[in-house]
Amino acid sequence: MLSALADYLDSVRARDPAPRSNIEILLYPGVWALGFHKVAHWLFEGRLFFMARFINHFSRMVTAIDIHPGAKIGKNFFLDHGFTVIGETAEIGDNVTIYQSVTLGGTNPTSGEGGKRHPTIEDNAIIGSGAQILGPVTVGERARIGAAAVVTEDVPAGATMVGFKARSTLVKAETYARDFVPYGTPCEDMFDPATQSLEILQCELDTLKKKIAAEMAARDKEAAEEKKKADKPKRKTGKGRKTA
Repeated sequence: MLSALADYLDSVRARDPAPRSNIEILLYPGVWALGFHKVAHWLFEGRLFFMARFINHFSRMVTAIDIHPGAKIGKNFFLDHGFTVIGETAEIGDNVTIYQSVTLGGTNPTSGEGGKRHPTIEDNAIIGSGAQILGPVTVGERARIGAAAVVTEDVPAGATMVGFKARSTLVKAETYARDFVPYGTPCEDMFDPATQSLEILQCELDTLKKKIAAEMAARDKEAAEEKKKADKPKRKTGKGRKTA
């Protein structure tokens, strides 16, 4: 058990530059919330629903993180900061990272039955701060959900989703190959968690501006070449005949 705990703390430290030691990570609300959830989920699986809910409510008061006892969570799950909600039928794979104020929310089935109504997050996915993932959608392996994105449809493996309603963006191969992208956004800056939402959005805006500028430059260059061809003087041949 101690070995598993040490491995988990090492995995958190690999994704967060803030802690100076693994012992410091033990104070993280996300770590406590995950620990409480393991107990609550065990009770839930044993059909001790009231006790499971009691642990869940106590955890929410202490950590400001609400994980339904029925949610299934894999190995090395890292919740960075609090104010996150994870619904009953949510399924989270291994090495998933979720930042603050994220909702893995459900939809109301038209059949009136519970069923699968919350998202499935596959291995190594990263969910940026403020993101809302709603309904029984699947976020593919190594996908990144940008800050404040709203996802209501399946996300392909390796995709980066931004905006409202979330849309996919092209990601450079060297970014996709990286083991971990802080805050789920492929930017070079390391952001202050207190202001990361605005900083990440600004970064995404700057990236879009660069792409637009590059497209306009390419278009202007193409137009200049066309104009140059059109203005090229025609050569005379024979008796006054002209050829292009």
